[in-house]
Amino acid sequence: MTASDTLRAALVDRLRESGTLTDPAWGEAVAAVPRELFVGGYFVPVEGSSPTGYRAVRRGDAGWLEGVYADRTLITQLDGRTCPEDVGGQPVTGTPTSSSTLPSLVLGMWQRLGAEVGHRVLEVGTGTGYSTALGAHRLGAGNLTSIEYDPRVAERAAAAVRAAGFAPRLVTGDGLGGDPNGGVFDRLIATCSVRYLPMAWLRQVRPGGRILATLSGWSYANALALLDVTSPGEATGRFLPGYTSFMIARPHDRPPRPVLALLPGAERASRIDPAKLDTWTGSWVAQLAAPSAERLGAGGQQILSDVATGSQARTIPDPDGGWTVVERGPLRLWDQVETAVEAWQRAGEPPQDAFGITVSTAGQRVWLGGEDGPGWNLPV
Repeated sequence: MTASDTLRAALVDRLRESGTLTDPAWGEAVAAVPRELFVGGYFVPVEGSSPTGYRAVRRGDAGWLEGVYADRTLITQLDGRTCPEDVGGQPVTGTPTSSSTLPSLVLGMWQRLGAEVGHRVLEVGTGTGYSTALGAHRLGAGNLTSIEYDPRVAERAAAAVRAAGFAPRLVTGDGLGGDPNGGVFDRLIATCSVRYLPMAWLRQVRPGGRILATLSGWSYANALALLDVTSPGEATGRFLPGYTSFMIARPHDRPPRPVLALLPGAERASRIDPAKLDTWTGSWVAQLAAPSAERLGAGGQQILSDVATGSQARTIPDPDGGWTVVERGPLRLWDQVETAVEAWQRAGEPPQDAFGITVSTAGQRVWLGGEDGPGWNLPV
């Protein structure tokens, strides 16, 4: 056996032992698809650096192959343009814009999707092509279509998928618009996050089909939803347990903003502990309540800045306990967040699988407990 064969077999064993890999056919896919074909190089964060620096690890470097088969996400592009082979030996800074998602998450999502041989599947976000190749091995390439937004990423992925011996239909374009040929699919899986479900997805997945996608926003909180399409343009579903995070689709990302200046405003006492926004579900509830805001700060010093209106809210710990919130602008951001977090607290602060989502042409609503429970409209 080659070193790659040995590492792939060990990865399959780890995924089985962790309970991630429950379908033997997906285990066969992991054992058969060499991940190194799709990750010729990757960036590793430099510990302790601020802003975060990234060191490039390239094919042939010490530890490169072992890193490829670690169950972790490997960053393959920064700022929409910089790849590992583009930089020298010194660390670089930038914002991750493409990656090879950790195998346990990829396999977990494919299995949750419930796709079977014979299903027509649309994958939004080809990325490196590793997930695409796994899907082609398990489901058959003939019924798999994958769309990638970034032309350079798409070109690399296509070459890697071909090198692995698969020939699914690969499309370069905006996957938020669905299949440009107007296909009809049994399943849709998104490996990027979105602020709301694009209506094209709801119309291209047949009634009775499923959509698996991560909802995110400009505060970059995430939640994975599995929806059943009930009729063209309509679906309902629940959020799944666990901690799923993806880079937001570039057309859904926030627009550039100037340097943030904290300005004076109306002051009052906060009714909630601002640190609740640092928890996985608490941050997501806050994002639902203030969907056009981004969140900065941490602990008792939270900062909300609304991208659309310039409204601001910030919290300040009081010397004698409690917190003061300062708000300004047409939106009272902390009021919105406070009300949502209090509703979540009254329900016992449940995790995300206590939430559901209903989508129709009239709007998209996330709710807590049941459809008649507290809810928040997504920014369609």
